[in-house]
Amino acid sequence: MRVCLFYVRTSFSVYFMNKIFATTSFLATMALGVFAQNVVDEIVWVVGDEAILLSDVEEQRMRAQYDGSSPVGDPYCTIPEMMATQKLFLDQAILDSISADEKQVQQQVDQRISYLKSQIGNEDRLETYFGKKMDKIRDELNEMVRNQIIIQQVQKKIVGDIKPTPAEVRRFYNQINKDSLPSIPEQVEIQVISVQPRIRQEAIDKVKNRLHEFQDRIEKGESSFSTLASLYSEDLGSARQGGELGFMGKGQLVPEYAEVAFSLKDPKRVSRIVKSDFGYHIIQLIERQDERVNTRHILLKPAISLADRDSAKLATDSIANAIRRERITFEQAVNLYSTDKNTNKCQGVLTNPRTGDTKFQLQDVHPEISSIIKPMNVGEISRTFAMKDNNGDDTYAIVKLRNRIPAHKANMTEDFQLLKQLYISKKTEEKISAWILEKQKTVYVLVNEKWRNCNFQYPGWIKDNSNK
Repeated sequence: MRVCLFYVRTSFSVYFMNKIFATTSFLATMALGVFAQNVVDEIVWVVGDEAILLSDVEEQRMRAQYDGSSPVGDPYCTIPEMMATQKLFLDQAILDSISADEKQVQQQVDQRISYLKSQIGNEDRLETYFGKKMDKIRDELNEMVRNQIIIQQVQKKIVGDIKPTPAEVRRFYNQINKDSLPSIPEQVEIQVISVQPRIRQEAIDKVKNRLHEFQDRIEKGESSFSTLASLYSEDLGSARQGGELGFMGKGQLVPEYAEVAFSLKDPKRVSRIVKSDFGYHIIQLIERQDERVNTRHILLKPAISLADRDSAKLATDSIANAIRRERITFEQAVNLYSTDKNTNKCQGVLTNPRTGDTKFQLQDVHPEISSIIKPMNVGEISRTFAMKDNNGDDTYAIVKLRNRIPAHKANMTEDFQLLKQLYISKKTEEKISAWILEKQKTVYVLVNEKWRNCNFQYPGWIKDNSNK
């Protein structure tokens, strides 16, 4: 099945950050670790051979407040129980000889450190912010990421591969209390045709000559690569870091960039000019570690003349008029004229990357498309409008409102995929809960007297051995 993703505003570096990292909660965890170190410590729980300290609980409590995700109920009950549950999974991992792929761990740690640098600054600033040396920061991230990966693997083994049939989903729907079904806001289905303005060879030559000039200045020692990247790179996300992207594996880089980046040997040399969907790059190696490479780059994009922009707009207007006059269908026009490779093989139908289906709430659509679609009727073709495509390039587009689904309670006809996910979530929760209740019977648990007066989610933590 082909997937046609919706348009997003992005840059070369933001593209990678969106692929590799979408949360900053670990930043709060590590920063609040400084606070936890000042807590007068005591052991509050013991699970197997592992102790849970008061400082651990305080750190998690402060982190939840920072994230705005405070647990329901007494945090001094829910947080240690959550931590104890994680230790059950880690204990099972030892029994099952489940471990994390260290390359994957290091890759994620490098990505998170690169993210921290983009938010806070260089290593000196990171050390000041966290009150720790860089080695300590990396060690804590290593442990955090490693445990996350291991727990995910254990849970996946417990749950197995849940693949409900339509009949099972229907039975689930028929049995569920209809008042508890989620309310679905208004949704839309959208088709798009985009036409990129022509890029003239002289504009490409101008960019290449500029990059050749940068190569010469760097190799002659007249300017540093990072300075030129900061001043001139059109990838604004990495330009703030002197063009540095952080450690990446081949699969995280667009193929053309990866091929050259992984061929570089000498950090003092500058690569040849590389063309990708984002534009034209020159690349410098910073460091390579096995199958990961840290590079900096300068990205330039050829300028588009006003005349070529006008020509693309007029062409898009003509396509829209031909569709309205029924000389051609929207789907035929997509195949013939749309220049966006992400949508032209799917009849222009956009796929929501969050849900995997073709339905969007308006707030989930690119703002420029959302504002166009909002007043339209089903089947209507929009006026031509300018926007940025997935690579941040200028394009002209028309959209068709394929369908509009009014706000409603979830039902089998319109929301099968959502109900399927609810069913999978329910079955997953049931399997995990049953496993935890059984696992509690086989692991030594001791809860501090002062921490027992709780209504735990999983009964069984307080055992006879904890009363001795």
